[in-house]
Amino acid sequence: MAEEFRMIYVTAPNRDEALSLARMLVEERLAACANVLGPITSVYWWDGKLNEEAEVALIAKTRTDLVDSVITRVKQAHSYDCPCVVSLPIDAGNPAFLQWIAAETR
Repeated sequence: MAEEFRMIYVTAPNRDEALSLARMLVEERLAACANVLGPITSVYWWDGKLNEEAEVALIAKTRTDLVDSVITRVKQAHSYDCPCVVSLPIDAGNPAFLQWIAAETR
């Protein structure tokens, strides 16, 4: 049953944008829950330059069959040209929690 669920990891430039994305995903029933974590520090290459920036992380819980829709919506609403939006498999978990994710998404 767990393989039917995913966590979507997203980074955002600030808490307001992360909360906006989280609310959008949950309100649209693309995710059952989203956690906003941060601040975090991201170190990355962009346009040939090494960057170190403060960001906020967002983790959304969803069904595997909704991953493409989640990625599309985040890309549409995100301020970054190339946002980090990745799907991580949930290979085990509390069965009641996983059933809750299924019930709260559509």
